[in-house]
Amino acid sequence: MGLWSWRKRGPKAARRYPVPLTAHQLWMVSLSAPVSRDKRASRTTLYPFTRIDDDCARQWLAEQWGITSRAVLVERLDELSRAGYRTRAYRLTGVSPLAWDAALYVDISRRGFACGLLDEADAWTALKNIVPSVVRTYASWHEYADHYLLGREVWQDALRGTPDADFPAPRATADAHLRSLLDPANRDSPWNRAPWTAISAPDRPLGRRE
Repeated sequence: MGLWSWRKRGPKAARRYPVPLTAHQLWMVSLSAPVSRDKRASRTTLYPFTRIDDDCARQWLAEQWGITSRAVLVERLDELSRAGYRTRAYRLTGVSPLAWDAALYVDISRRGFACGLLDEADAWTALKNIVPSVVRTYASWHEYADHYLLGREVWQDALRGTPDADFPAPRATADAHLRSLLDPANRDSPWNRAPWTAISAPDRPLGRRE
């Protein structure tokens, strides 16, 4: 309880980064929205949490990805951008779900920014680098969500029989989260605030919504 209370009292990310994202920036950050199910997750800032918690980002990267340095972070991002989990998925299903790798790529980039392995400029450059392949592959957030789930399913199947088999959240949880993101009535969904076509239109400033 003490640790949670300390984290809860941390300053809001929006206070440290008060300038609202542009439409293009929100679109890029929103590529990681399927991964960001935690209530502490921020979906409207480059910083991945609603409150500043650099240690959480550092710990997650180290424990889940073995990332403890900038060099290893760059290596992981390069791997996800070139092949990632979609290589295995293609062998098993004949489909290459880029969305799964793209969501992880953006999530890792944001956490790398949070713990200081990437500065802000480098983090935005990393996100921009994944955009062309995503735009070439999908025509809507619906298509992106479908491939995200496919990639997640292949990843989850690969964990069966391993010590990490119980790590992923249930499929129903991921499904419900994606339905919420795609719900046109959900004013808090970043996918509604930054429609798929926003990245191909001229950039524009957006007001912040807490």
